[in-house]
Amino acid sequence: MIQKANRLNDVKEYYFSKKLREVAALRNEGKPIINIAIGSPDLAPSSAVIEAIQNAVSLPDAHQYQSYQGIPELRGGIANFYKENYNVSLNSASEILPLMGSKEGIMHISMAFLNKGDKVLIPNPGYPTYASVTNLVEAEPVLYNLNESTNWLPNFSEIEQQDLSKVKIMWINYPHMPTGAVASKEDFKQLIAFAKKHQILIVNDNPYSFILNEKPLSILEIEGAKEVAIELNSLSKTFNMAGWRVGMVVGDAEIIKTILQVKSNMDSGMFFGIQKGAVEAFKLSSDWFKAQNEIYKRRRALVWQIFDVLDCTYNKKIGGLFVWAKLPKGIQSEDVTDDLLYNKNVFITPGTIFGSNGEGYLRASLCVSEEVLTEVLKRIVTVKI
Repeated sequence: MIQKANRLNDVKEYYFSKKLREVAALRNEGKPIINIAIGSPDLAPSSAVIEAIQNAVSLPDAHQYQSYQGIPELRGGIANFYKENYNVSLNSASEILPLMGSKEGIMHISMAFLNKGDKVLIPNPGYPTYASVTNLVEAEPVLYNLNESTNWLPNFSEIEQQDLSKVKIMWINYPHMPTGAVASKEDFKQLIAFAKKHQILIVNDNPYSFILNEKPLSILEIEGAKEVAIELNSLSKTFNMAGWRVGMVVGDAEIIKTILQVKSNMDSGMFFGIQKGAVEAFKLSSDWFKAQNEIYKRRRALVWQIFDVLDCTYNKKIGGLFVWAKLPKGIQSEDVTDDLLYNKNVFITPGTIFGSNGEGYLRASLCVSEEVLTEVLKRIVTVKI
């Protein structure tokens, strides 16, 4: 038996990879499972985006290897998008690196900057991949607490009680997943000051800023941010292109160049047609976001009703692609989600998969039609927790 690498000892299979197999098995048994757990947009990309990729497929060079840095038109589209929506100026030749989804960027960034034994600040609760990738590159995850009392923002006095001498990267994610909390410019200023004080690279994972959020922000808007911060972004949620795998990392040219050293050894460029589709997405007007958000508002109202039935509390002022809800005191997240799955045929996310501070919370996705959410509501009206 070939032994697996030691680096996998602290890495578990991604929760949804494992759980979706269980859901598939239940469906194969005839169970009518409804999935409101996953943030995979069910809405279609713009027709202009679909037309662009269709037209590109028949071009004579579409089948060939593409540039590791993406076509100039795509990088220019990203630069224009950042300027128009965040008032951030980026050099399209040197400060932008297209990615096959921002999740890929988490690995590339970690491989580019982390050595064995380096430490990484990771939010609790937060996206599980930050910790998994940190373990894969044999660095050490150091969790920092986020909680409702501080609006799910870092508590710097608490963080600074630790030895930060070996910390090299700090992952942040605003608007925050799973809670939906947003950071203000003042919050970002504090993060940049903290990073400069301790010589830490801040990575803001920013794929949710246009979903039910009136004031999209980039950490790079803050003066001096490029000295210590980079940003991941994605077309997955904003433009309903999750399966197309289009993302980007933006920031200082030298940092981007370092990440490219990793990326250029791991793939051979993004398919040309997808890049052309992404170019069209970046041309869409604000009407696109408004139309998407009207749909999400109606869906969110139904999710609120679902959580009312479950006797949960939630913040109606928070946006994002999910609703994060607090269970009554003493109720365990996975007890509720298992009961819903096995007895009501509804799959919802327990907060515990995002860290220990997610215990006592549930997360529901807005990537489900109003008709389906109404059916969920019908199924759970008799739930007792």
